[in-house]
Amino acid sequence: MNDEIQETLARAHRVLSIEAEAIAALAASLDAAFHDACALILACQGRLIVTGMGKSGHVARKIAATMASTGTPAFFVHPGEAAHGDLGMITSADVVLALSNSGESDEVVMLLPSLSRMGVPLIAMTGCPDSTLGRGACIHLYAGVAQEACPLNLAPTASTTAALALGDALAVCLLEARGFRSEDFALSHPGGSLGRRLLVHVRDLMHSDERLPVVRESAALKDALLEMSRKGLGMTAAVDDAGSLAGVVTDGDLRRALDRDVDVRVAKVSDVMTRNPATIEAGHLAAEAAQIMETRRINGLLVVDQGRLVGALNMHDLMRARVI
Repeated sequence: MNDEIQETLARAHRVLSIEAEAIAALAASLDAAFHDACALILACQGRLIVTGMGKSGHVARKIAATMASTGTPAFFVHPGEAAHGDLGMITSADVVLALSNSGESDEVVMLLPSLSRMGVPLIAMTGCPDSTLGRGACIHLYAGVAQEACPLNLAPTASTTAALALGDALAVCLLEARGFRSEDFALSHPGGSLGRRLLVHVRDLMHSDERLPVVRESAALKDALLEMSRKGLGMTAAVDDAGSLAGVVTDGDLRRALDRDVDVRVAKVSDVMTRNPATIEAGHLAAEAAQIMETRRINGLLVVDQGRLVGALNMHDLMRARVI
């Protein structure tokens, strides 16, 4: 490794070390004010309004987004825009979380009289408890750092990392206090992979009615071959004379039958089908179907509802729905 690479890595190591130390120091400085902030937000009948200017504003946007996706209704209000009409977005039922490392950001400080008149509780997150913002808040969360990672000690780096981490700590504590579940998270992330795993059910993907491949177990094997070709799932269900599920015929069953020199021209479905096949209830999650297929090393499943055959799906259905 040449000197230039080593020097670059040393600089990066210094930045990461300073920011890690800032978060560690922040954890050590937590006090009852953090609990009070959580309690205030939990009791809020409106929404959490997060605001900040400049780099603190970018962090505030992320905190608001994290809160909103983990069970705490929240949104970001730009402090400059608030002074020109967007203050109307804030009601007396809300709680405001204002970020400013110095606690003296003009655009944020200008909101204090209006918030006071409206009776809106204010939580300040700053690095200066004795600042204008810190003194004007009903709860102050300390987010100060010993130094910025910037070699000039000017660019917000360690301070924004500390504020972001403190916001995450608030969001996670609130999440746990609300009993927020992975299913709740999925509801606000329907387009994400987690949402697909937790919101898509077998009934949403299964082939049913005329698209369901099914033959009687007493039928000729050639009928099963035709049904499999028409429905394109690589399998067909086999039912008895009463219509109850008796087994399944898959591509693999056919290959094994040929290996046994079974005469497919005269064989019956019952001669080659797999009895007691793997099934899944229609109301189960599609992700559970994927797990069964993977565990049993099969490419398709028959779907039942209270023991009655209602559908079928295969691995391709799960892939198209991006469940896997």
